[in-house]
Amino acid sequence: MKKVFAFEARRDWYVCDAAIVSCFDCRFDAGLRGFLEHLGIVSPDHIKIAGGVKCLISPDLETDREFVLKQIRSSMQLHGTRRVLLLAHSDCGGYGRLDAFRGNAEAEARHHQKELAGAAEHLLAAIPGLDVQGYFVDFEGIWDAEIKGLPLASGQ
Repeated sequence: MKKVFAFEARRDWYVCDAAIVSCFDCRFDAGLRGFLEHLGIVSPDHIKIAGGVKCLISPDLETDREFVLKQIRSSMQLHGTRRVLLLAHSDCGGYGRLDAFRGNAEAEARHHQKELAGAAEHLLAAIPGLDVQGYFVDFEGIWDAEIKGLPLASGQ
């Protein structure tokens, strides 16, 4: 093999500060890195999948939910994860983009707040005892979804 790029990575094993479940939309990566730094999260296990939290609350296939849960369990087993951050974002293709909300950013944010609450409930039912937080990301910042006590988005 021929080395094409050199870098140095830490070799020590780590304990994960938080598993992050988000969409793979790269428009929000820089803001998310800053936010994680703001929270003191240095060693995250980032689970990026199309639609992000949609896979937990309203998956296209049940296997999508199981995949995300398996990734979180693997993070727990391999890196001692006890905290999970769920992130939904504006203009997500998995939700039909902002167009699905007729361009109404407030309606979109309310919908994602309910989706985040439902995703947290599903996650905690499957893996009790986690510290779960939900955030909505738009083009101006990251908002605490205040998911505690909200009903499931699907009406369950």
